[in-house]
This record gives sequence, structure tokens and C-alpha cells, in this order.
Amino acid sequence: MTIKLLAIGKTDNKQLQVLIDDYQKRLSHYIKFEFEIIPDLKKVKNLSEAQQKDKEGQLILSKLNPTDTLILLDENGKQMHSVAFSEYVQKFMNSGIKQLVFVIGGPYGFSEAVYAKAQGKLSLSKMTFSHQMIRLFMVEQLYRAFTILKNEPYHHR
Repeated sequence: MTIKLLAIGKTDNKQLQVLIDDYQKRLSHYIKFEFEIIPDLKKVKNLSEAQQKDKEGQLILSKLNPTDTLILLDENGKQMHSVAFSEYVQKFMNSGIKQLVFVIGGPYGFSEAVYAKAQGKLSLSKMTFSHQMIRLFMVEQLYRAFTILKNEPYHHR
């Protein structure tokens, strides 16, 4: 199985990118992992919030294969602790899917078309974080999930 993380817009913060790269490298020891950036939309001043979500939604959907399992990182998604998240990932691995895709949307969230395609929604916290920080948190939580599944000491129970 491959795990892919899709995100709208590049990371401007070089220190954050160094940390993301570090966790990506660690994660690659456990599973095939891809992190893909969808470029920010150009000329958004004349677009409504709904139009911007629709355009970003089209870009997100264009990156998916028909057999992908899509999970949205969404403020209204299910929250779980790290051990439960590791079990959640394990269930997907056991199901035989080829690719599990997590998506971090744009500033206004997701279009209805993206919600309709999604098989689940996760929330990393009730707090609001920048989209750039969520990338780091998600890659770190994926790494943590695999260390939990392998009974490695990274996660203290």
C-alpha cells in the first residue's frame, strides 16, 4: 500500500519543511509514502469562497486514481488518539487497498464534490492550525502510527 498526502499550496517556512522532510524519510522505512503539493490557485481575488473551493476540488480530484481511498483532514472529522489512529491505518493496510490518500484542503475547506468522493474525515484537533503546520503534524502522526504498530519505543504508552 502507498500512503499519499496531498496539500494545497507550498510551504514557505524552511524550518517546517526540514522537519517534514525528516519525518518523510523516517516514514519511508515503513511504507511507500508520497507527499504532493497542489499549487495555490492564481488570481483568487475575483473568486468567491465557493468558486475557490470548487477549483481546488477539481485539482484534488484530478490527482486521485479511481481505486484510491480518500480521507479528508477536516475540522469536523473524527478525532482519535495516536493508538486508535495506528489501528485505523492498519485496517486500511489489511483491506488490500493500493493507495490511501489524506488531503489537506485550502483555506476554505473542501468542495461538495470532494466531500462526496471521500470515504472518511479526520480532525487532528479542535484547535485551528495553519495548513503548513498540519502537514508536519500529519506526517509525524503517520510515522508515530507505524512505530506503534511495530512496538517501537517512539510512542510511550
